[in-house]
Amino acid sequence: MTTASAPAVTQREPELLGQTVVLIGGSSGIGLETARRAHAEGADVILTGRHPDRLERAANEVGALRTAAFDATDPAALGAFFAGLDAIDHVLLTGGGPYYAPLAELDRERAHRDFDEHLWLPVAVTQHAVGRVRGGGTLLFMTGTGARRPGIGEALISAASAALPALVANLALEAAPIRVNLIAAGFVDSPLSASLLGGDLDKRREQLRATLPIRRVIEPADVAALAVHIMANTALTGATYDIDGGQQVLP
Repeated sequence: MTTASAPAVTQREPELLGQTVVLIGGSSGIGLETARRAHAEGADVILTGRHPDRLERAANEVGALRTAAFDATDPAALGAFFAGLDAIDHVLLTGGGPYYAPLAELDRERAHRDFDEHLWLPVAVTQHAVGRVRGGGTLLFMTGTGARRPGIGEALISAASAALPALVANLALEAAPIRVNLIAAGFVDSPLSASLLGGDLDKRREQLRATLPIRRVIEPADVAALAVHIMANTALTGATYDIDGGQQVLP
């Protein structure tokens, strides 16, 4: 009588072993979760953010190689940061919060800042990345899916969301062999969502749990898993990847 042997456990090599990932906006939410996931996959991570104290705590959590505290929308600060980098492999830029305002209340200066952050900043990051990101590495930007449907107060963020896939496709051609991709997220249960919804956060969570096909809300870790996959898969460039739990297929 013979005894069947247990199947051997195959050890896989970490997907980002020996690579360096820069997280612009990496002190919380999606940026921090992506840093954590990338580090677990063997990468060195560099975190940036506006708040030094929060950045230091995040760096300690994920064992970051280094940090840099600055406002990415400041052109001089962004340029100085990239000028101080050695060769890197991937950059994730997490977006700032959307500017919602009905037509009668739109503020021109605020609108300019919002467009700079959502449209010009990816261009600026790409310009600085050329020559510093290794070929086959990726620049990864963020947008949302919610503003694809017209709504009161969503004119500006809808326009930016519509423009970004076209921008990213063109940047992928101009920055090649660096890869450029876009993640479009639905509601993500993150500190940013909490700041936007305030006391309505729990109500929104329950609504999504009841209606989304996946019957749960999207977490920052879900987006981080997609981000690391896009970094690791060198066949992906010039594309937009939706992650919304099926929100867009709902009537």
